[in-house]
Amino acid sequence: MYSGLEVRVPFCDHRIVEYAYNMPWSLKALHGREKGIVRTAFAEELPPEIVDRKKSPYPKTFHPLYTQLTASYVRQIFKDENSIASSLFNHEAVEALMEQPESLTEPWYGQLMRTPQIFAYIIQLDRWFKKYGVTLQ
Repeated sequence: MYSGLEVRVPFCDHRIVEYAYNMPWSLKALHGREKGIVRTAFAEELPPEIVDRKKSPYPKTFHPLYTQLTASYVRQIFKDENSIASSLFNHEAVEALMEQPESLTEPWYGQLMRTPQIFAYIIQLDRWFKKYGVTLQ
């Protein structure tokens, strides 16, 4: 707390997260909706515009320029011989996604995470490794 950021998020108690993580998908997606169990649990407590709004994960964009920019940044990372992030990924597979971003037919993580978010993840890893001086043994 002395040098960090405290965020008070009432539903992020680790016990709730662990419980929810282990729920079967049929409960998580109750009534065929993402966050179905949460929507049902709070349907009487929250206004319909909150309960029924579409989940919108961050970072998410389907703009082609975002894909191009993140792909370009990943190419720079892959050229860096000292990049730990670069060493963790199959360059040919990532390059194939750069050439045909729409070839990823299933979400990578979550409902909307697709190819650009993979690139953003690689960028975030690279920055984190460099910022904290991470090394692999």
